[in-house]
Amino acid sequence: METVRYYQRRGLIALPERPSGSGANGRVRRYGADDLRRLRFIKAAQSAGFTLEEIGQLLALDATEDRARARELARARVSALDEKIRDLQMARDALNRLAKVCEQGSTRLCPILTAFET
Repeated sequence: METVRYYQRRGLIALPERPSGSGANGRVRRYGADDLRRLRFIKAAQSAGFTLEEIGQLLALDATEDRARARELARARVSALDEKIRDLQMARDALNRLAKVCEQGSTRLCPILTAFET
């Protein structure tokens, strides 16, 4: 629930009306189907790597139907993901090289352990 409140503070989800009445039911907020769709959208966009700021932009674009800007944001995200993939591949290759050197046992200290000391 704290995540939903955080999204509300960030302006990604509207604060729902509290039902009228007294007691505990008056303090409980009721979320509708649109709120649930928006939450699912936010989570899916986060899974795709979008930041909350970018998600806010995408949500705002939904109201204007600015497809060109939505495509621009998606392409920028793809570019960032491609860069991250390259970085991860370089890290994988470096670890593979260290593992091979370690397997050979040609040095006194394991290069995997000493590689992270600097």
